Formats: sequence, C-alpha cells, structure tokens
Amino acid sequence: MENSKRSFYNAILTEHNLYPAHKHDLPEATMEKDGVNPSCGDVIRLKLEIENGIIVNGSFVGDGCAISQASADIMLDLIIGKSLEEAERLSQSFLRMIRGEASQEEIGSLEEAGALTDVAHMPARVKCAVLGWHTLQQMLHDAHG
Repeated sequence: MENSKRSFYNAILTEHNLYPAHKHDLPEATMEKDGVNPSCGDVIRLKLEIENGIIVNGSFVGDGCAISQASADIMLDLIIGKSLEEAERLSQSFLRMIRGEASQEEIGSLEEAGALTDVAHMPARVKCAVLGWHTLQQMLHDAHG
C-alpha cells in the first residue's frame, strides 16, 4: 500500500475509532441484531430505527478492535437516511470489495468505507472489518423472513 493511501486509511480508521458518531444506545430502535466475531471476541449490537422503509437512525454498542468498531461506525454513516434496499446493496458492495471483487464505481459508492479496501490483503483483519456489515445483512434477512 502506498504511503498516502495508508495514511488516509489510518486517518479514517483512527477518527471513527476514537470519535465514533454512532456508538451509543438507541432506545427507539425498531430493529436490533447481535454480531460476534468468534475468532477474536469482537461483539456488537447493531440498532436501527426504521420508518417507512428508511433507516432514520442507527447505532451500535459493543467492544472490539479498532477496525471492527470503526467499520461499524463508517457503515452507519453510510446507511442512515437510505432505504433498506439501498443499505442491502451497499453491504453487498462492501463485502464484494473486501473479497477483491468490486468495481471502482462500487468502491466509490461506499464513500469512506472504500478506505477499507486494503483490508482484503490482511486476512486476519477481514472478519473485523465485516462484522458490522454481516450483522446488518443478517438483520435485513431476518426482517424479510
């Protein structure tokens, strides 16, 4: 990874890890789902407030490494204000990016989450980066039965 890209990646992760905008309780949540990364013990509880198919608010609580916590915060930045269908599409794009299968256009649509593209080259960190995204997908799948 080139130095400017690495420093951008580190700055985004550091900012979201130290000052997460969405790490708090959300009593008005209409959907909740626990996510666990058994390989390292990271845990989150993802909470979304849905109105008319739109994610109007979201939060997470839990403990884990910087990557899992920052990735969950970045994900919430991206999906709040979006429809459930758009959140599903973005989560699929994120997971394709982590597998190295996403187009540049898809990565661009992920905004700051695109900074995590290089996690694909760090196998030990992949499960950390995808914890929040997998939890979101499981929540959406559960909601649609």
